[in-house]
Amino acid sequence: MAPLPRHVIAFEKDTIEPRQTITADPAVVDQPYRAQSWRHFANVDKGAMAGIWEAEPHLERVDCDYDELCHILEGTVRLTDAAGVARTFGQGDSFVVAAGFKGTWENLTHVRKVFFILA
Repeated sequence: MAPLPRHVIAFEKDTIEPRQTITADPAVVDQPYRAQSWRHFANVDKGAMAGIWEAEPHLERVDCDYDELCHILEGTVRLTDAAGVARTFGQGDSFVVAAGFKGTWENLTHVRKVFFILA
């Protein structure tokens, strides 16, 4: 693997161990689901974090207090706001879920995405 320029971070999956989680709280999800993430970048002082996340199908109720840029690498998600307005995103789509979003995030399939969170 070629060296990287200083202050450049490549999202190379095999270079770090994934963080594995199970979300099972019935107040938050329709059914328990497993996810894993590779956090390639974090700047605590700026409230920033970036990496790759993947999870199996599920529906999660969300109340975002942070901004998140998402780029879907694999799969399909549907976001529905509290008013019932929904939008589906798939492979190759990019979008931001801005702080203040309340509604549901639904993985319709297994999903893999690149994320950048700014809290």
